[in-house]
Amino acid sequence: MTRRVRSKRILSFAEVAVQAANSKLFREYIGAESESIKLTDVPINSKVEFHFILAFAMDYTNGNSPSPSNGKFNIFWEFNHLGPGEIASIKHGHSNVKVAVSLGGDTVGDGKAFFAPNSIDSWVKNSVSSLTNMIKEYNLDGIDIDYEHFHSDPSTFAECIGQLIMSLKKSGAISFASIAPFDDEEVQSHYLALWKKYGHVIDYVNFQFYAYDKISVSQFVSYFKKQASNYAGGQILASFISGGGGGLKPDDGFFEACSELKGEGILGGIFIWCADESTKLGFEYEKSSQDFLASA
Repeated sequence: MTRRVRSKRILSFAEVAVQAANSKLFREYIGAESESIKLTDVPINSKVEFHFILAFAMDYTNGNSPSPSNGKFNIFWEFNHLGPGEIASIKHGHSNVKVAVSLGGDTVGDGKAFFAPNSIDSWVKNSVSSLTNMIKEYNLDGIDIDYEHFHSDPSTFAECIGQLIMSLKKSGAISFASIAPFDDEEVQSHYLALWKKYGHVIDYVNFQFYAYDKISVSQFVSYFKKQASNYAGGQILASFISGGGGGLKPDDGFFEACSELKGEGILGGIFIWCADESTKLGFEYEKSSQDFLASA
């Protein structure tokens, strides 16, 4: 990681973590599961920094039998109500809103979505070109990396993703980038290789704490600190899945865990998977998450 300097003094990890905790950052994935979900459906608290993350863009061909396209990204989110006009409108109406696109995901068609570059140079060239066009068309602000299956070694993944982020930032196409790893040996090997070499250009870590089995408050805090150590110096966000599954849900003590992390100065924000699943809950957790962050 590149050290952050203020007043000619090197910031400690604890000081960096406190700065991250004060960001009041709320992020939510949207568009992966619903054709009717709208950006305007989701409540937005003006006192937080709000990121919508479109899920997903994939470097796969469109059609009945999608196949890897070596960095040529296409839209796979449900874009009926998540198009350029809707994005421009929500950003115009809410100055605290930014929109990113997540790359990769778990599945495509009837199979797993793999990171499968032909070569580093060709993948980077194609991805920079295709994503730059997508970012301009949809007025996006950042990218999120959520590859979960790999037909490449960690070093190749690190170079491809690291060079992509650096290129998009250098050109001004994006202002931030995040990664979304979870606690799986293969997944972690790839993302930690990326972090080791290119962590200085990655702004947020959307760690998927809901990928754990159901856990307690103390376990959540322990896992959070473990990942904060793995991705040392990073802005780590706490997370839960609104539609059920693993991890720690709000009704089971999620905000209690967040309060403990905030008290220690290591809570970098909150993100939710996903708005599509939250519709049936009336976006209760989105409201309570943003209220919690706004009160910090």
